[in-house]
Amino acid sequence: MPAVNYLAILVSALAVFVIGMVWYSPLLFARQWMTANGYGPEKLEAMKRGMGRTYSITFICYLVMGFVMALLIAQTGAATGLEGAELGGVLWLGFAATIGLTANLYSDKPLAAYFIDAGYQLAFMLAMGAILAAWR
Repeated sequence: MPAVNYLAILVSALAVFVIGMVWYSPLLFARQWMTANGYGPEKLEAMKRGMGRTYSITFICYLVMGFVMALLIAQTGAATGLEGAELGGVLWLGFAATIGLTANLYSDKPLAAYFIDAGYQLAFMLAMGAILAAWR
C-alpha cells in the first residue's frame, strides 16, 4: 500500500466540511435545497436534533473518502493540485454523479435536489483532490 499523508487527509476532510457549510448555507443554496427536498420548518427542527450524530458520521465518511483518494493519487502519480483536482473531477463524474443521479431517479425528489447535491460533491471532490495531490 502506498504511503499517504494523514494530515493532508484530515485537512481535506475539514475543507470538505467547510465547503458544505457554505454550500448549504443561506449564502448559496439553503433555500433552494429545502424547497427541492420539500422541507419545511418542522422538518428542519427535527433534523437539527440529530445533527451531532449526522456530522460525526459525515466527517468519518469524508476521512475515508480522503484516504481512498490519497491512495488513488499515489497510484496515478498525480503530483500537482491541478492533477489532483482533475482526478477528483473524473472520480466525481464516474461515481458520485452517476450514483447520485440513479438514486434520484428512483426517489420522489426533483432533479433540482440532485443538481444541488451533485454540485457540492463536484466542488468538494475537486478541492479534496487538489489538497491531497499538492500536499503529498
